[in-house]
Amino acid sequence: MALCRIKNPEQLKKYPPGELGKLLGLDRIPEVRYFRQKIKQITNQSNSDKLHTELFQFWAESMPELFFYIDGHVLVYHGELANLPKRFVSREKLCLSGTTEFWVNDQKGLPLMVVTGELNEKLKIAIEQIIPKMLKDACLEISTNPKVPTFTIVVDREAYEPAWFIHLWKTYLITIITYRKNVKDKWDELLFQETEIQSVNGTISMQLCEMGTQLNGHWFREIRKLSQLNHQTAIITTHPTLEIGEIAIKMFTRWTQENFFKYVIENFDFDKMIEYGTEPVNPKLTIPNPEYKTLTYKLKKENEKKARLEARMFKQLEDLNAIDLEHLTNRISKNVELIEKINAHNQEIESLKAKRKIIPTRIAVAQMHEKYRYNKLKQESKKLKNAVIMLA
Repeated sequence: MALCRIKNPEQLKKYPPGELGKLLGLDRIPEVRYFRQKIKQITNQSNSDKLHTELFQFWAESMPELFFYIDGHVLVYHGELANLPKRFVSREKLCLSGTTEFWVNDQKGLPLMVVTGELNEKLKIAIEQIIPKMLKDACLEISTNPKVPTFTIVVDREAYEPAWFIHLWKTYLITIITYRKNVKDKWDELLFQETEIQSVNGTISMQLCEMGTQLNGHWFREIRKLSQLNHQTAIITTHPTLEIGEIAIKMFTRWTQENFFKYVIENFDFDKMIEYGTEPVNPKLTIPNPEYKTLTYKLKKENEKKARLEARMFKQLEDLNAIDLEHLTNRISKNVELIEKINAHNQEIESLKAKRKIIPTRIAVAQMHEKYRYNKLKQESKKLKNAVIMLA
């Protein structure tokens, strides 16, 4: 089905069973109901993780260079059976309920590994969980040569944290390549030099420049690319020896992973649920306290209402000199009303602050109300489908 881009079992009804059967060495393919039973027999064995591990070992052994591209993809959930946390979905420009899968790809965009998040972990937290798994599954040893890193991770700005990059280097001798955030200065355009870079599709010419930069008390290599419109794209890395052109091409190759997501969504119905049902999440995991978030939201709204009233009052005070004495008394009485409303909002703000002060900012999943407690969708069938997609 995957090789023929048949996206779901129901679509099998549209294909001649005898012709697809010949591809499998059978008289005919099984009907949809029996096919689902066979899938259930496979997923009941709960061996999908083992399959993923062996696939990653096989692919990692044949990689000429250990450069891994890691990014998250949110599988949006519109059902009512599961209670999933919300997170921002960039392609929808909305905060939606869903499950996040963190994919590890090679330089060509081919998938190597996928890890499903328990809740709404950020990319940085997910990478910290993925690294030990990568070291173990690929049988990699932490490098002892500071000029030869264990491997290199290429990520976008979502995982940007300079102190954490240094932590990865000191702990695992793992290097990072990513875009720099909050760039405000511009380098002299005369410093940029034409650099020829060999890529998969041939030779590419770029205007590049490298300097050292200090971020949060740590030094990094910073490389900038000058575009034809004089825009400077800033890249930072902890890799000690990689050539400037290689750093640039590795960073810009990250788009192969975005193309991979686009391709699998279109060709494999990638985001579709395979199996209905839910599973409990680890009860010890901590999450932002929903009650604390609710009080913070109310506090924000009260401050906004107060600010609008203060703006009205100050505007009226500024206009006092421009009005005649007949309207002065009426204007003053209105200001008194505004002051009373502002004082009421101040009292509500202090009350909300007092309530929020005694509430913890994070709680364990087990502490959530049973009605609203987070769970997760059954994952075994999706893991199996992911493995088949990766092979196809």
